[in-house]
Amino acid sequence: MISTGRRAAMVAALAAAAHAGPAGAQSGPVKIGILNDQAGAYASISGAGSVVAARLAIEDAGGQVLGKPVELVVADHGHKPDIGSSLARRWFDTEGVLAIFDIYSSGVALAVQKIATDKNRILVASTASSREISGKSCSPNGMQWGNDGYSVANLVIKGASGSQPNTWFFLTVDYTAGHSIEADSRKMIEAAGGKVLGGVRFPLGSADFSSFLLQAQASKARNIALVGGGADFTNSAKQASEFRIRESGQVFTPFSLTTEDIYALGSKVVAGMPVVQSFYWDESDASRAWTERFRKAFNGRMPTDPQANVYSAVLHYLKAVKAAGTTDTAAVLAKMKDTPVNDFFTRNARIRADGRLMREMTYGVAKAPEQMKGKDDIVSIVRRYSAEDSFIPAALSECPLLRR
Repeated sequence: MISTGRRAAMVAALAAAAHAGPAGAQSGPVKIGILNDQAGAYASISGAGSVVAARLAIEDAGGQVLGKPVELVVADHGHKPDIGSSLARRWFDTEGVLAIFDIYSSGVALAVQKIATDKNRILVASTASSREISGKSCSPNGMQWGNDGYSVANLVIKGASGSQPNTWFFLTVDYTAGHSIEADSRKMIEAAGGKVLGGVRFPLGSADFSSFLLQAQASKARNIALVGGGADFTNSAKQASEFRIRESGQVFTPFSLTTEDIYALGSKVVAGMPVVQSFYWDESDASRAWTERFRKAFNGRMPTDPQANVYSAVLHYLKAVKAAGTTDTAAVLAKMKDTPVNDFFTRNARIRADGRLMREMTYGVAKAPEQMKGKDDIVSIVRRYSAEDSFIPAALSECPLLRR
């Protein structure tokens, strides 16, 4: 015999469970997170600007979805996978966060993607170098929205070589993502009939590139490739200019030049260097209009490619929630993957089974000072590439989701 009190408790519990709806749904605000570098070397590329971009996406979604306000939480992972993992667990387990965006760190992205999978939540990396995220460590709960190491290497090599085989020497940061990009690059160069004449590895955070540049000069390679970003790129580019690499007939070719780097170093130093991205502010009336909104919201600062990709990903997620009629993870993921991605700079892009957003990319070069019509006229777009010509072919991917 069940007591009256126990029977009442059971009825209440069943009613609450029925009211809760499908797994992953919630009754409070629709809560999403921006997890990135807020104060370190890449803060100017993602950082607070990504938060601004996410807020613009929330604004364009009406500030609410399914009659619930959209709430944004923000944290700094410090490029440490353990810190990123701890934050993600807390957000998912106790704070009701449904999806995390941005990251801009391969190690953190891989760690958080595993947690998102275990907790049945969503991760969208705006930009991360490692193709392992959508490769052998791919997840149905994880996505890569902007460029990655493979696409950057692919388009830089195509753009730098043109139709002619070329010679290369690599200066590569000594960690996993750098090794992966160099390995992919070597295969692409050799497949195109070019040659790699040598390479050296440098520690992350190197201040002096003199000995590396001397070895590169001695190789007589046409292209001196720099696989590394942040302060490593800044230091190496300054010293390449001091060594008069360009005047000697060699080409200093970074694989990670961003618009923020161009502003920091100046167009005279980086003129002619390759820029691979999916967004540039001056491509269309729509991109110019969005850029003006961003600048007004962010103290006059210009948006970066990763920040624009945060906007795109957050907006697509909120559209999917609305279309699904629920915040249930499985239903939202299905809508995100079934629906083409369209926004002010994305045209009918599809999310592949491995989580890779198959979007168009552009190859451009940094303008020389005399080519600029204004201080923000810094990149010349040379060519637009299809997703199929940019990203790793499905047949070469190690992602098991592509074999189903």
